[in-house]
Amino acid sequence: MAKKGTGRSKNGKRRAPETRQKSLPLDARPRVVDVERLPLAKFTEKAYLDYSMYVILDRALPFLGDGLKPVQRRIIYAMSELGLSAASKHKKSARTVGDVLGKYHPHGDMACYEAMVLMAQPFSYRYPLIDGQGNWGSQDDPKSFAAMRYTESRLTRFAQVLLAELEQGTVEWVPNFDGTLQEPKTMPARLPHVLLNGTTGIAVGMATDIPPHNLREVAAACVRLLEEPKSTVADLLKHIKGPDYPTEAEIVSATADLKAIYQTGTGTVRCRAKWERENGEIIVTALPYQVSGAKVLEQIAQQMQQKKLPMVEDLRDESDHENPTRLVIVPRSNRVDPVELMDHLFATTDLERTYRVNLNMIGLDGRPRVYNLRDLLAEWLEFRTETVRRRLQYRLDKVEARLHILAGLLVAYLNLDEVIRIIRREDEPKPVLMKRFKLTDTQTEAILETKLRHLARLEEMKIRGEQDELNRERKDLQKTLGSKALLKKRVRDEIIADAGEFGDARRSPLKERAAAKAIDVTQLLPTEPITVVLSEKGWVRAAKGHEMDPRALDYKAGDRFLQAARGKSNQLAIFLDSTGRSYSLPAHKLPSARGHGEPLAGSLNPPPGATWAGVVMGDPEDLYLLASDAGYGFVAKLGDLIANKKAGKAMLKVPKGAKALPPQRVPSYEDDWLAAATNTGRMIAFAVGDLPRMEKGKGEKMLGIPGAKVAKREEYLAAVAVIPEGGRLQVQAESKEPKTLGWKDVEKYIGEKGLRGNKLPKGYQDVKAIERVE
Repeated sequence: MAKKGTGRSKNGKRRAPETRQKSLPLDARPRVVDVERLPLAKFTEKAYLDYSMYVILDRALPFLGDGLKPVQRRIIYAMSELGLSAASKHKKSARTVGDVLGKYHPHGDMACYEAMVLMAQPFSYRYPLIDGQGNWGSQDDPKSFAAMRYTESRLTRFAQVLLAELEQGTVEWVPNFDGTLQEPKTMPARLPHVLLNGTTGIAVGMATDIPPHNLREVAAACVRLLEEPKSTVADLLKHIKGPDYPTEAEIVSATADLKAIYQTGTGTVRCRAKWERENGEIIVTALPYQVSGAKVLEQIAQQMQQKKLPMVEDLRDESDHENPTRLVIVPRSNRVDPVELMDHLFATTDLERTYRVNLNMIGLDGRPRVYNLRDLLAEWLEFRTETVRRRLQYRLDKVEARLHILAGLLVAYLNLDEVIRIIRREDEPKPVLMKRFKLTDTQTEAILETKLRHLARLEEMKIRGEQDELNRERKDLQKTLGSKALLKKRVRDEIIADAGEFGDARRSPLKERAAAKAIDVTQLLPTEPITVVLSEKGWVRAAKGHEMDPRALDYKAGDRFLQAARGKSNQLAIFLDSTGRSYSLPAHKLPSARGHGEPLAGSLNPPPGATWAGVVMGDPEDLYLLASDAGYGFVAKLGDLIANKKAGKAMLKVPKGAKALPPQRVPSYEDDWLAAATNTGRMIAFAVGDLPRMEKGKGEKMLGIPGAKVAKREEYLAAVAVIPEGGRLQVQAESKEPKTLGWKDVEKYIGEKGLRGNKLPKGYQDVKAIERVE
């Protein structure tokens, strides 16, 4: 028999687990825990919402009251708890980061240290909160700061704007992450810090971009709104002119744009570097906010290497401690217009930068919102007024508590002998004193804790003097707390005092300027003669000069010459495909004619199945004949064919079953003649002026070809040519040598536009091409 409690059956075998479980007493059996069941979609939605709200409220967006994110607030508080005031010695930054992470902010040490570094960089913060020793980064590379074990830090004097009233009952205190310590929920900011230093942040579904502002201007706007609560945004903008960045670069946005930013809470601000002329050289003395001088020089040098900046000869960086920003740009000659050159650099480099503004922050109600300037300052003044009220009430409570104790001490001094007798004779003097002199517990404790050396006649005079002083203070506090006007005046006076202590002059000058324009690259390129050659398969190349014979070039197997265009290297090469779409490419970017070139399909996106019809070059005002082999055509300016997209633009409307023909130059719209020949050997000639001038479209009938025959490819327009009056024409047939027709021969084919035309000489009725003979 198996023993009890062994978990074995009578035959000695071990019981199954479930059997043993059933044999346990009811109160010893494991209980079935209720499990909450949720659909996956609902659970993920709730989890993502919780995460997004955490990122928005506890990480990315600042609080309107003190303008700080949680990590910044905890760094400032931890440093104050370590005694790192502006008057103390610097301490290792690792000490601060360790306290922040261990006590208040259980996150990554580098993320915390980077937030600390940002508050110490004078080129990042308009009014730095941390005073650092060591390498804290540079404007060229803000991320080049040394590790926290090497740098030292303490708070700046300006940090008192956030900390001065912290221990005066002004804020709520909440438990830290493990519940062992208390930390402030917010800082009792004496000024609207959210505008002074600004901030950036990316949350979930929202972001914030608040630029820094000048302290004196913001304080003046707050005073204006306190004195005139009905002030509008326009009224406040008489004080706040615009953002004030740490650098001295110019803010060149239009006044109307800046006004729109503060009315809506969103917009953009343009900042431009400051420069001056010195001995014929251009000296850049101030860069836009968060712009690296080294990067700017790299951008300019890259343009010089690409031969896009021939007017610049040299670049130098002469920045030092005396001149933090001094970039030297040396023009190639005195003929270079420095204003035009700098305008180009503003448009193509970081010498001008646009900053996004999004006044999105967490309001007093704990919800994120985009504020306009008036609502922002009004809500902050509400926060500040409540902070001052709580501070005064806290002080009033302290004063009344002290007066209560002083009243008890005065009773003791007036009855000193009796008090001493009771203390000496009674085992429990406290209740006896309370009953004898009608004292409270607090007063009695204060009497019993008084040292013997203070039991002198002089102490009575000191108590009465302190009572008189505290009574006057209590009366003043009660009067201020009981009057909205006096409370408002107290807030106003403190803002003015802080502005006088910490304020400074504006750094970013406001100068409205027109938008910068880059110099056209084609104007900077050498104007060399060039010939662009296009093959039937769509391979393109460019050769220097106009003397070369494009037909003599080597072509890939199965490919041959289609058309060539002569122009200049700073012009556009314009291509036409068989569907009538036009495309344009800079001629100087085309491959050299030393090889076979490159396919146009690699640079452009023609429709599927389309082939190439031709290429042209010239001035935008030059005229060209555009025609389809269905017999329709018109005259257009070359500028109308320019397309800025890879997919080109619809230019010539080609009937179904037809194709576009190679475009032909029209030197004189009034005097030139047009010859048009079909594949069946019919030709007609008429004045080019009979065709309409259009920007795009189908055109008019040039030669009477039945549409059905064009669709079946039985008869179509094989070629067109533009010749001057008295000129000659060359006809190319399938199996014959080219035949040249003089003007007298051409005159035989002159007729009205749209007719069938006359037959060409026998043997030349299988027309492949007709060309003007120079």
